[in-house]
Amino acid sequence: MNLNSKNVIVTGGSRGLGLGLVEALVAQGAKVTVVARGVEALASAQARLGVATIAADVTDEAAAHRILGEVRPDILILNAGAKPRMERLDQVSWADFTATWDTDVKAGLYWLQAALNLPLNPGSRVLTVSSGAAVNGSPLSGGYAGAKRMLWTMAKYANGVAEKKNLDISFQTIVPQQMVLGTGVGDAGANAYAHVAGVTPEEFVVRFGAPMPPRQFGEMVVSLLDDPQFSGAVAFGIKGAGISVLEGAGA
Repeated sequence: MNLNSKNVIVTGGSRGLGLGLVEALVAQGAKVTVVARGVEALASAQARLGVATIAADVTDEAAAHRILGEVRPDILILNAGAKPRMERLDQVSWADFTATWDTDVKAGLYWLQAALNLPLNPGSRVLTVSSGAAVNGSPLSGGYAGAKRMLWTMAKYANGVAEKKNLDISFQTIVPQQMVLGTGVGDAGANAYAHVAGVTPEEFVVRFGAPMPPRQFGEMVVSLLDDPQFSGAVAFGIKGAGISVLEGAGA
């Protein structure tokens, strides 16, 4: 898919991995709309990158329907999510355990439903951003791993609905497979696990191999959007070393 002049919505695109993705999309000529809550961060992204911005709570069901109806994106990337509350299982509260379900999964449900019920135009693509925790677990982050696996599973469910409704919309999942310092989720995870291991966060993230700063993450997502070999798969793993298919079509 040639991204030049394509309409793209990125939720949570004003900072962290989402901002790196927005930078990469803009460099390819995409018309990007960033949806997030932080007005100051949105203003900064707009001033620096020339993107359109909408201040909204991604867990607002009405906002999801309204924004998709107004922008009519060719590509929707659901990146927004809560920073997990880091605590051991025997010490975590229910509110902290479910924080990512109340944000990531709730928002995912509303935006996927809006994409299917509006519906988006034929040929549209919807990407949900999951986490390597969905594959390997994350014992210090409560319900985070389950929430991220649920986003992956919901993308599969959405493909089934789209097929039944003959919508020609594809739903895929991006799975970052390493912690990235300088991002809210990455810093929270690296700090917690580094403390347990008795090392610095910088020493801990080296274990993932080649680093993957936010802009590189964005460029990898752009490359998979632009490469026909990735158009049919359900889930992709992304690391500093490259892209891998985690789940193919029909799996």
